[in-house]
Amino acid sequence: MQPPHAPFFREAGTGPGVICLHANASSSGQWRALMERLAPRFHVLAPDAHGAGRGPAWPAGRAVRLADEAALLEPLLERAGGPCALVGHSHGAAVALMAALRWPERVRALVLYEPTLFALVDAETPPPNEADGIRATVERALAALAAGDAGGAARHFIDYWMDDGAWDAMPETRRRPIEAAIVNVGGWAEALLGEPTPLAAFAALRQPVLFLRGGRSPPSSLAVTRLLLRALPRAEVAEFEALGHMGPVTDPERVNPVIERFLAGG
Repeated sequence: MQPPHAPFFREAGTGPGVICLHANASSSGQWRALMERLAPRFHVLAPDAHGAGRGPAWPAGRAVRLADEAALLEPLLERAGGPCALVGHSHGAAVALMAALRWPERVRALVLYEPTLFALVDAETPPPNEADGIRATVERALAALAAGDAGGAARHFIDYWMDDGAWDAMPETRRRPIEAAIVNVGGWAEALLGEPTPLAAFAALRQPVLFLRGGRSPPSSLAVTRLLLRALPRAEVAEFEALGHMGPVTDPERVNPVIERFLAGG
């Protein structure tokens, strides 16, 4: 049964709590394989964020900040029972970091696949910088949306993160939910480029962190990774040289065993 005031979430297994947070243009469904893998040893929960899957709609008339996304997790942190691990990918990894800062006593460990906290890049080096690629992608996607072309907007976004041609090669069944979600692309960018938390704040996170990155990821997410690794005091790195930013989605059979070993303490 869903606890009151919680977002929609998937749930499996028993044991220490693990909360999995999805990327933009995705939903909790991206974690099905990981949940199945972890369920024999862990109590795993995966919520839908604002505007994703069966998650709450974005509130009218104001921007949704990363703090709003983190606030959705409070009932799940209670349900997890005791300090839990947060597993996040892309935007979800950024939300995981915000949640850990907000409730450090409730978070025992973090697994982060390339958090997209682009504001850190701008704070380090004002534009032009390594976040220009995602800025330009968002501008093109917004122009396509203004012209009534949700598919074109999704193509710009997906091809940026997954290489040219990825959208055209995607089955229609996968395209439809992405086209529905892409209307939020301006809000995603505003939250990630406008996040005010300074890099130095993450030095307060004393939990063990597994930082995952792809060798073929774009400069924007790799720049954020470089900065956070400088700040986080207990981070270890696992690199997937042949994967890109969407590794947890495209190659879960390679990424998920690494996550499992870390969460299991070995």
